[in-house]
Amino acid sequence: MRCPAPIWRAGSADAGLIHINEAPSVATSLSHMTPAELIARYDGRVPRYTSYPTAPHFNTAVGADAYHEWLQSLAPASPISLYLHVPFCDRLCYYCGCNTGVVRREAPRRAYAAMLERELRLVAGLIGRRQTVSHVHWGGGTPTTLPGDCLTGLMDLIRTSFVLSSDAEIAIELDPTALPADCCASLADMGINRVSLGVQDFKPTVQAAIGRIQSFEATEACARLVRGMGVAAINLDLIYGLPFQTELSVAETARTALRLDASRVAVFGYAHVPWMKRNQSLIPEAILPDPQARFEQRAAIGRVLEEEGGYLAVGLDHYARPGDALADASSHHRLHRSFQGYTTDAAPALIGIGASAIGCLPQGYVQNATSVPAYSAAISSGMLATARGIALSPDDRLRRATIEAIMCDLEADLPSLAAAHQADPAPLLDASARLKRFADDGLVRQEGHVVHVTEAGRPFLRNIAAVFDAYLDHNEVKPRHAQAV
Repeated sequence: MRCPAPIWRAGSADAGLIHINEAPSVATSLSHMTPAELIARYDGRVPRYTSYPTAPHFNTAVGADAYHEWLQSLAPASPISLYLHVPFCDRLCYYCGCNTGVVRREAPRRAYAAMLERELRLVAGLIGRRQTVSHVHWGGGTPTTLPGDCLTGLMDLIRTSFVLSSDAEIAIELDPTALPADCCASLADMGINRVSLGVQDFKPTVQAAIGRIQSFEATEACARLVRGMGVAAINLDLIYGLPFQTELSVAETARTALRLDASRVAVFGYAHVPWMKRNQSLIPEAILPDPQARFEQRAAIGRVLEEEGGYLAVGLDHYARPGDALADASSHHRLHRSFQGYTTDAAPALIGIGASAIGCLPQGYVQNATSVPAYSAAISSGMLATARGIALSPDDRLRRATIEAIMCDLEADLPSLAAAHQADPAPLLDASARLKRFADDGLVRQEGHVVHVTEAGRPFLRNIAAVFDAYLDHNEVKPRHAQAV
């Protein structure tokens, strides 16, 4: 459950290396404050910073005409990435914040696949050449709800419309409990080389409370199947902050997950936003763990993954095996952050295909219509389905680079970032004055105008990055973002 293409509307949430101090990455000893004191001081609602500006600031001033122009101006020699969004599931989990719905009939699934094909052809035609593609990511929802021949047909179209680089990563998200009989054959034909498995939690009482029954045996069988077809790279998603989770129970889930021997593990905090996703109203807020319990659960998972599993902490909430490309990118300051989370993808343009899919081009962000009917109506008429977006200003680019440096590298050299953007460093230096309380609390240290996040500050990366967010209203009454801790 990556939710890389979040639904967006006014008032909604935006769909949360190690060149830091030498302390173990789950430690908080660098701060003189207790975890409870830090949580009381910093817990709130801030963006996840999978983009900047964040999705709530997209607007209709950027539409199909702008996207048309941006596609045609892509640099011929620059690679692009593709993200294909499938907004269907066989079941709707209560915790889910993705743009998806339950669709079980084959006809609408095939009709949607036909729209994806039309959009791919339209985008490729506007680019006007077979652009090189370095990454392809299938997300949702559950991409394998599309019939197998639709998946392979779409991948064949990508190969004929674009040039896949020899080392292209082709990744897909899978629900281990909903694998069609033809799934493995289709995935092999597609050339899938990375699979992401949603786990969330293995405790039956937690699974019942979130509407997602999924045994370890089913998850292990899925991992065995994909490895049998030659896919060695497996990602797992875990979630803390769910009903009935405890520090001990999430540690046990993490310990069980180690048996799957994944390359990477993403550890997300559950974002309870029932005003945005009505299915979450099925989870009573009263049974959710409080902020301190969430903090302890996050730390417990990290301890198991690092100390028992040998994983390296990457950014805010990812863990990778030593030698994995994500760990290497982290250690060499080549890590990036996008709507897929932390990534090695350095392509300057991400093209989003499908309902609600978000694209990022050098000029700014674009998002397709979120509903399948609105998306399909535009595509079937031969038009781009762009519903909103935002053009980047020079200040946006500078602040985006600063926020990404903090979120990915846990440090930011403010004068150097400004120089790289041929910009006045004053806005960054003025904003950095707000870091004093973080420094006083042991969460950051500043060497001149270079900001280093300490290990105690890692759980508060989003709060620290928010200091440089020119759009964030810290006094808003109606919350739009996920819980910070």
